[in-house]
Amino acid sequence: MIAQLRVDDRLIHGQVALVWTKELNTPGIVVANDNAANNQMVQMTLKMATPTGKKLLIRSVDDAIKVFNNPKGANMRIFALTNNVKDALKIAQNVNNIEGINVANVGRFADGAKDSVQISSTLMLSKDELEALKELAKMDIPVFNQVVPSNAKTPIKTLLKDK
Repeated sequence: MIAQLRVDDRLIHGQVALVWTKELNTPGIVVANDNAANNQMVQMTLKMATPTGKKLLIRSVDDAIKVFNNPKGANMRIFALTNNVKDALKIAQNVNNIEGINVANVGRFADGAKDSVQISSTLMLSKDELEALKELAKMDIPVFNQVVPSNAKTPIKTLLKDK
């Protein structure tokens, strides 16, 4: 079961490693990212950022979906990470047991996309990512923005009202 699917440009970083893994009380982290799955340097960096005692799997999005749907892991709480909304949408469309999707930090480090739309202080999305977020918001899964656990969960539907 995915305790939380977090969308974060940086995947695993201090806030994710130290705060969210504790908050969610998950023994395992799955990074669902095609680039990370195929780049040894990225894999090494993610492994170094993973807290001691936490299991880390780095898989392509398609392979991560297989992991999430494997009956052997049905009772394991998993913290899943991806770095874009389109991949989160693909996961949500193909995995049934997701407690919530936290679209936390996306697009702020993009290469100057001129068509980006600012949704909040931590969300700046291209038109394609915005459309994917709208599709996510229609699903029967809680989709929210919450940078740190002490912040209130802001429903994505609220952030999308004028977009």
